[in-house]
Amino acid sequence: MPQQMTEPSAGEREGEPLASRASAGEREGEPLARKEPLIPRHAEAEIRRALSDTRIVAIVGPRQSGKTTLARGIAQADDRAFVTLDNEQDRRFALDDPVGFVRGHTALVVDEIQRAPGLILALKQAVDEDPRPGRFLITGSVDLFKGSISPDSLAGRVETVELLPFSQAELARARRSRFIDRAFANDFPAFTTTGATPNLIDRVLAGGFPEAVSRDAPDRRNAWLRAYARSLAQRDIAEIAAIGKHVELSRLVDHAAVSVGTLLNMASLGSRLSVDGKTVDRWLTLLEQMFLVRRIRAWHRSDLKRLVRTPKLHFLDSGLLAALRRNRAVDIGTDRRELGALLECFVHAELAKAVALADEPTAIYHYRDKDQVEVDFVLERSPGMIVGIEVKAAATVRPEDFRGLRRLKDAVGDLFACGILLHDGGRIQRTAQGLLAMPVKALWDA
Repeated sequence: MPQQMTEPSAGEREGEPLASRASAGEREGEPLARKEPLIPRHAEAEIRRALSDTRIVAIVGPRQSGKTTLARGIAQADDRAFVTLDNEQDRRFALDDPVGFVRGHTALVVDEIQRAPGLILALKQAVDEDPRPGRFLITGSVDLFKGSISPDSLAGRVETVELLPFSQAELARARRSRFIDRAFANDFPAFTTTGATPNLIDRVLAGGFPEAVSRDAPDRRNAWLRAYARSLAQRDIAEIAAIGKHVELSRLVDHAAVSVGTLLNMASLGSRLSVDGKTVDRWLTLLEQMFLVRRIRAWHRSDLKRLVRTPKLHFLDSGLLAALRRNRAVDIGTDRRELGALLECFVHAELAKAVALADEPTAIYHYRDKDQVEVDFVLERSPGMIVGIEVKAAATVRPEDFRGLRRLKDAVGDLFACGILLHDGGRIQRTAQGLLAMPVKALWDA
């Protein structure tokens, strides 16, 4: 459904959070046919802080994640001009005369700027001539300043804020989660009953795309998500690369969905598509730039020789993964083994959203040694502090479930902040020094 921000309230004009629509699409700024409830975005506070001291602020994230809604709302609240390059006439103007496009604007919002990347040089010239902070807010459905999309890095002139699909805290209209900060501080109770994560399977299958979570019927949601993946692979990716094999690229997305959470084997994926491993690597880079998937590098240290260094592949939305894998709630209810890969993807997505807004830079890795002992996620912060996170799609926790976390703890030593086993149970329990089991909902309730 087309989208448009409603007129902001007085409170919003005074700096209260704006929002994204639960059913908002990002289609050329057409008016809404009916009003939808608004969901505040945690990234807005970060964007406003950046606008206060940085000349250009970029909101980047996948299509349909709510960037246009949020940027349009900020434009309305701050009385900024708003232009979307999804509009053909505006796009043609930006392509033909980028300097003229920017001239005369002291405060401008440009939506989907990757559709006219030459405009970035015109913005650079404008802010070099007039370096006041907050002049330009831009959005892009590709990772603008990684790879070859942008003609300039805008070093020292731009701050980038990542906007992924809704987090569970946003869907609950709750404050931003403190889970990661508390994990690095080892700030969890030794024992407390919290109750199990409500509707866990439904949460995992829905994911966080605004348009998807607005659809109550699972079949309609899955149809939208599969069409979204096809459109991204077959049409949108052409904006950033000349790819002739769109069918093969779509098939790569399908094969990646089957292989999610396992060690990435380029040669194996390539053989299924009749292309070489280097081509798969190049295509995966494009899918990463479009925020569809993300490669999780293996954590290692130079003094540890028995660690596997092969990355894993994860999707950035568990609902999209479930739709591509044709997973249904009824099937998972009768065979919980189907939940494992989906839940790991769900946890990764929540971590990625939290890391994107974290005050301290935090990297996400995985751990695996040559004994095939592994930890699903390893979070690292300077000066090398480590948090291990293991995911289990069951309510019962056994001592052997901590094997990977114990191995990671031994490898890290004093830099190990804590190890957390996320499960489908209903209590937080410390099992050993620095090792805890806790419900999945701690990701957004903490």
